[in-house]
Amino acid sequence: MTKNNRSQTDARVSISNRGDGLVLALSGRLDAAGTASVWDDAVKGADSAGYARLTADCGGVTYMDGAGVALLLRLKELCAERKAAIDLANLREEDGRLLALTWDNVLPEWHDSERERRGLAESLEACGGEIWRNIREMVAFVGESSTLLAQAAVHPRRVRWKDVVLACVNVGVESMFIIVLIGFLMGLIMSFQSAISLQRFGGEIFVPNMLGLVMFREMGPLVTSILLAARSGSAFAAEIGTMKINEELDALTTMGLSPMRFLVVPKLLATMFMVPLMTMFFNMASLVGGALVMLSLGYPLVTFTSRVFANVGSTDFWGGMAKGLVFSFLVAGVGCLRGMQTRSGASAVGLSTTSAVVSGIILIAFADGIFAVAYYYLGL
Repeated sequence: MTKNNRSQTDARVSISNRGDGLVLALSGRLDAAGTASVWDDAVKGADSAGYARLTADCGGVTYMDGAGVALLLRLKELCAERKAAIDLANLREEDGRLLALTWDNVLPEWHDSERERRGLAESLEACGGEIWRNIREMVAFVGESSTLLAQAAVHPRRVRWKDVVLACVNVGVESMFIIVLIGFLMGLIMSFQSAISLQRFGGEIFVPNMLGLVMFREMGPLVTSILLAARSGSAFAAEIGTMKINEELDALTTMGLSPMRFLVVPKLLATMFMVPLMTMFFNMASLVGGALVMLSLGYPLVTFTSRVFANVGSTDFWGGMAKGLVFSFLVAGVGCLRGMQTRSGASAVGLSTTSAVVSGIILIAFADGIFAVAYYYLGL
């Protein structure tokens, strides 16, 4: 069976049988007028009976825009309804890039059912490929972010400092209450629980020693970073994810503006400025909570402060600040990365936000373990 259609737009379609398959050859200009002239014949041919595979041969196509892509997507839907496979042959590279923008987003219901019936090997292969893509994207993001931060240090005038200040307000000032409150409560609870246990041995006087070391070396930067990962990291992912869904990131790229330099760098700088500062507020609030416990046990305030600062050295303080600086990069970086990885769909922003929080907490815990081993071998 062979059909031909010629119009003034030089678009043609030829349909022929090949064994148990159907070959639909397209040629000419598949613009709005050309696609309209061959649409009915192509759809009618794809809607015929008696084939298990449709091959769309685009070797003769000289031009394709959105209208031609719509025709190929319609052929894919017809094949999905008939439970037939579809192949694209001889597609030009530029047409392939245009088609790739929408081809995988059109997922008929039968496609999902087939995906569920995949074997173990195929599932593992797909999972491994997804993990590998995520690793590649993360490495590329870290490399580009580090390069841009180095450029910002060398050329500070290129940084959008107004955006940095605004991000500092969002990350630091608006988070101050929850940081101070959690720090005060943790210092109060840890001091009280430790004092109850040490009272049996008459060792309540060592509570300030424990509280100062634990807060400045470990709990201060760790808890502060986790709180900001849940608050600011998720906000970064939601903001950038929404912009990606609304195609604002594509608009920035079209205007010649780098989304990394325009959106990510100010957030990274603001978080790296504010997290060490917020860690200091957290530590001070925890000491206030511990001081209240010691005062309630009959110890004067001067005893508490003298024992804290006598046992907390500069290495403990700066070691905690170094942790906070690294954790801040992880919090902001993961939030921005997950936002830029947002896909299309109603739940995409929610998934990116959740992934940013979970990934941020996991990376913070992993980095904290590396710091613990490093400090142990360095004798700090």
